[in-house]
Amino acid sequence: MGTLWQDIRYGLRMLQKSPGFTLVAVLTLALGIGANTALFSVVNGVLLNPLPFPHPEQLVRIHESKVNFATGSISFPNFRDWRDNNRTFSAMAVTRGMGMSLTGLGEAERVRVQMVTSDFFQILGVNAAIGRLFAPGEDEIGRAPIALVSAGFWKRKLGGTPDALGKVLTLDGGSFTVVGVIPASFDFAVGAFRPADVYLPVGQWGNPLLTARTAGLGFHGLGRLKPGVTLEQAQADMDAVTAQLEKIYPDVNKGVGARIRTLRQEMLGRIQPFLLVLLAAVGFVLLIACVNVANLMLARSDARMREFAVRAALGASRGRVVRQLLAESLLLAIAGGAAGLLLANWGTQAALQFVPESLPRANQVALDGRVLLFTVLLTLLSGVFFGLYPALRLSKPDVQESLKEGGRGASGARHRTHGAFVVAEVAMALVLLCGAGLMIRTLQQLWSIDPGFEPHNVMTFGAALSPSMMSNQTAEASRAALREFDARLGAVPGVKAISLSWGAVPLAGDDERLFWMEGARPASPNDMNWALSYVVEPDYLNLMQIPLLRGRFFTAKDDERGAPVAVVDDTLARKYFAQEDPVGKHIFLDGDPGAPPVMAEVIGVVGHVKQWGLDSDSRELQAQLYTPFMQLSGQNMAGSPSGISVLVRGEILPPALFDALRQTSRRMSGEQVLYGMQTMEEIISDSFATRRFTMALLGVFALVALALASLGIYGVISYLVGQRTREFAVRLALGAQPGHVMRNVLGQGARMALLGVGLGLLAAIGLTRLLARYSLLFGVSATDPVTFAAVAILLTIVALAACYVPARRAMRVDPLIALRYE
Repeated sequence: MGTLWQDIRYGLRMLQKSPGFTLVAVLTLALGIGANTALFSVVNGVLLNPLPFPHPEQLVRIHESKVNFATGSISFPNFRDWRDNNRTFSAMAVTRGMGMSLTGLGEAERVRVQMVTSDFFQILGVNAAIGRLFAPGEDEIGRAPIALVSAGFWKRKLGGTPDALGKVLTLDGGSFTVVGVIPASFDFAVGAFRPADVYLPVGQWGNPLLTARTAGLGFHGLGRLKPGVTLEQAQADMDAVTAQLEKIYPDVNKGVGARIRTLRQEMLGRIQPFLLVLLAAVGFVLLIACVNVANLMLARSDARMREFAVRAALGASRGRVVRQLLAESLLLAIAGGAAGLLLANWGTQAALQFVPESLPRANQVALDGRVLLFTVLLTLLSGVFFGLYPALRLSKPDVQESLKEGGRGASGARHRTHGAFVVAEVAMALVLLCGAGLMIRTLQQLWSIDPGFEPHNVMTFGAALSPSMMSNQTAEASRAALREFDARLGAVPGVKAISLSWGAVPLAGDDERLFWMEGARPASPNDMNWALSYVVEPDYLNLMQIPLLRGRFFTAKDDERGAPVAVVDDTLARKYFAQEDPVGKHIFLDGDPGAPPVMAEVIGVVGHVKQWGLDSDSRELQAQLYTPFMQLSGQNMAGSPSGISVLVRGEILPPALFDALRQTSRRMSGEQVLYGMQTMEEIISDSFATRRFTMALLGVFALVALALASLGIYGVISYLVGQRTREFAVRLALGAQPGHVMRNVLGQGARMALLGVGLGLLAAIGLTRLLARYSLLFGVSATDPVTFAAVAILLTIVALAACYVPARRAMRVDPLIALRYE
């Protein structure tokens, strides 16, 4: 123990004697360790920490599978049969998110609501902060209207006191009594589910489609398996249940199954590849940092060769010398780790400000005990990694040679070691630069894609009309109210075009509708064709600037009194009408439950819109169908337009125009709410937010790696120039031109850089194929020659620039002074 303390004190004195070396080494390590710690804190919070629920391995998500959807929504009658007839689940629930207008508690606002069945919170092991949860049976249709509220809503709108229990909330004109508060710690964000302001029992949703076995209505299931039940056993059990239901209800349940996935897989499946790729990338940064410090220590070791030769001559063992040098390395690593921890804390907080919404469990990211342990281990391993080789080399000096007067020069073997380290740094930096370059090219490709519409100066937002005006109104009264609302907003200065919308909005939400061709009605709904459904007004085509290819679009005459009409996109036209012109043909649209189908005349063909993202999969070829807003069925028109979408093309900036629209809406009624404004350009940008976040982090890591590699090249060339000062002096004294000396130094640096570039290009193929495997690339190959060539040229130029200063110093050597010193 005394020897260890002696090594530490001696090491501290030696580091204090070389403050420049110590500062550079500590900062270099701080960058590498800090970047790794920051990213590991994200990986730890998102991927490694257990889900915050009791026995999370028993939690699964349940979907309804159909011919067209592997993970579709569940009809409520099917859910109840699944819940009652399965043998492998201890409990099962469904949820559906929506927005509702809250009135009576200050200014009217739109709140997020989750419709849930009674077992939902019990499945997750959540208890009420105050009050109670829903009791069994309270989710049935016709039961008392009650509500649970979130802790945030409780504090913000209900005063945050126990007196909130029993208070009545007015949502979309209906009254709901608060019976409990969900704790602030509740964190369940998966799929379309997001923690809500208010939770209502499913039976309180007044939609008549709730009892229809063919209507999924956006319900997705959550279940808890019985102890010891595997996912395969649960899937087999549900297969048997759905097969039995298919026999009982052959007309509507043909081909309907259940799809079960673990909750962890649903939450983390899409984000895991991104984080693992980034973790691998940031590991390269630390390797470069360690190699850089090892090179610095090698250069420093040449100056200390005489010191350790004297110690060896006096009887110091090799192990004693290694321990001393490793102690110095670990002191450097500990200082770098401490500084890196500070950088990680700052970097993590900064990164969380820019993470995409698709990153789950972001609130779990913190520098907890596991992250601190990771940092400690990383620090110790780094110290051993960069200190071991210099320690081993110095521990066995050539005593005779080192003690000679002229034994200061570095040997060729040491030169080669320095060069090998530089080659490794350049190679690893090039790998990261190639990855960042491919991500940049991917984003360029995405931005260049035509989405099928013109997004500039277009915005979309939700509109909740006055509940007192819309509740319990006839379809005619609702249409009149919507026409007035439309006309008032359309008259606001700066509005060029406006359309109310129901159903799908490009890249922001989708809805489907079943249809079939004239004279070919399928026997079962599951055999019908389906298309994305856009229910819009006549100005929509002009607003979105979607090209009209044939026929016409809707006019004001295409209303509830006109004959049913439809417009199809060119994908639907090619797929279902082959070589025929669809204009003038008829298709049948599936109507509301209990209502006959609607025969609509196809009046036009428009261009295809990318609904699921610019980089969407094969679903982008899905057919698209447009119907007039004012031809919505009476059932939908009378009960649903409390929350509709509005699209506006303006002449002024969207935020200013939205404020003017909101003021106009409030003048119509203080109960009306306009909410959730987004420009279409923001929606497009958000559609590849995860790729953009990955590119940004890869870019940062690549720049750090480039800086470290440049520093390494500069340091090594400077060191080698210092070692060759006598050689250059002799050359210049014998008549060599200064330019020849500069070319000699630059050539030495160029050879190391080019060798590193060559090896890096080979290694980059591995990382870039990883990017392609996890679908991080789009429109560019994993071995894109343009990217690889550009990165190789950039890195070579930077390497030569790093060699330039030492090369100029070499060509300016004064032979007389240098040789006199020698």
